Amino acid sequence: MFALIILSPVFLLIWIIDLCSTSNRGPLLYKQVRVGYHGKKFKIYKFRSMVINADQKLRANKELYAKYVANNYKLKPDDDPRITKIGYFLRKASIDEIPQFINILKGDMSIVGPRPVVEEELVQYDQQKLLSIKPGAMGLWQASGRSMVGYPQRADIEMKYIDHASLKFDFKILLKNIANIFSRKGAY
Repeated sequence: MFALIILSPVFLLIWIIDLCSTSNRGPLLYKQVRVGYHGKKFKIYKFRSMVINADQKLRANKELYAKYVANNYKLKPDDDPRITKIGYFLRKASIDEIPQFINILKGDMSIVGPRPVVEEELVQYDQQKLLSIKPGAMGLWQASGRSMVGYPQRADIEMKYIDHASLKFDFKILLKNIANIFSRKGAY
């Protein structure tokens, strides 16, 4: 709750920018179904950085979707026609992730833990182990390089977190994530 109050000016600023933008018309927040604790599905919140119906457009373009899957369920910004001009900045600065504090407040996520994944990505993990703890807004994968680290290494990193989870480890991950946010390392 404290983070949402402190960051409320960011919500206001992004809303104003969104209103004034001609290329970014649509809802302020993007909601995507992710798989969480004990397999419970929930909608993760982010500031929308893509065009409306981006997921449907991705799946409709078979060549682009194949590239997306082959590239660890990510597309580099230069290859992704769905990202808006404002969205590029939001992602690079990791501002798009701020609304996940709503998920934390709702109890869907914790501050630190493995990143929640879309259902298709579950095949990359030991599913029982991954779903045995709450996913987090910040995790060891992000602290280890974010989008620069793909599968299967990403899954190994997340499993390492589960095996070594502790308050001390969480603080270390939190500090590394904050450093990566300011350095923009692996953000796209």
